[in-house]
Amino acid sequence: MITVGLNSLEQLKQLTKVVADTGDFGLIKQYEPLDATTNPSLIFKALQKEEYAALLDQAIQEFQDHSGASSERLGLIIDRVLILFGLEILKLIPGRVSTEVDARLSFNTQPTIERARKLISDYAAEGIDKKRILIKIASTWEGIKAAEILQKEGINCNMTLLFSLPQAVGCAEAGAKLVSPFVGRIMDWYKAKTGENYTGENDPGVLSVKEIFNYYKKFGYQTEIMGASFRNIDQILELAGCDLLTISPDLLGELQESQTTVTRKLDADIAGDAAIEKLELNESTFRFLLNENAMATEKLAEGIRLFAADIVKLESVIASKL
Repeated sequence: MITVGLNSLEQLKQLTKVVADTGDFGLIKQYEPLDATTNPSLIFKALQKEEYAALLDQAIQEFQDHSGASSERLGLIIDRVLILFGLEILKLIPGRVSTEVDARLSFNTQPTIERARKLISDYAAEGIDKKRILIKIASTWEGIKAAEILQKEGINCNMTLLFSLPQAVGCAEAGAKLVSPFVGRIMDWYKAKTGENYTGENDPGVLSVKEIFNYYKKFGYQTEIMGASFRNIDQILELAGCDLLTISPDLLGELQESQTTVTRKLDADIAGDAAIEKLELNESTFRFLLNENAMATEKLAEGIRLFAADIVKLESVIASKL
């Protein structure tokens, strides 16, 4: 039952765990989310602000006497920047922070595993329990295989850049802690192809998350679903009842200012009765089904390129200060 008199954000928090999609500490403090997510793009954006320069300077200072190759030193500094941001965010939230593995490792399982272990080790050295960390990994076949191994070690994974049911099923079968289907980017693709403007209930990104939610709840998967990459609050409200939703500060602000009544749109009990056929996946089936989905194939590739480009930008900022 929704409490009367609450704004839309407060109502939403009664149905869904709200996560802040930002690296800006002030905004996280303002909207009081349960968890927070970061990625190289958000960290790069935050580092453009003067108040975060000290974190970058600290990371550089810590490795100023490093005797290894310059590329190795650069990698260590980037990891340290990610950790420092994560540590500050964890002071502001009661839950978990997501820290991303370098997107350039998206098609390489073992290096992804090694980078994830290092990030968890770095957090542990700061006294942070691994239960408060989600390691973000792209939902490629190689990323899913990495997550399968990491989850068995107790390292929880947030599978990002997810655009299709086969990706979601692969992640759930691997035991991933959480998946992040990208609502807005799915809509962007269809809008560009068709020229149509989609409303919340017929939005292809919204429908994709509903399909994943119903599938998981029908077959009893424990993997959490966190809708991501929203373009408007209609998309968010159509997914009320999803396990989690990660929302940008701009849209959190709109929800806070809105008095629209929020109603549950996703219900695990109803999903359990849905007529859904189970998908049997192996590597070849996964790759074929992903290939058959032009949108998912294109958006996955584009997302990896964009995250990789922002890592390069971050490296350039650091290199200019060394």
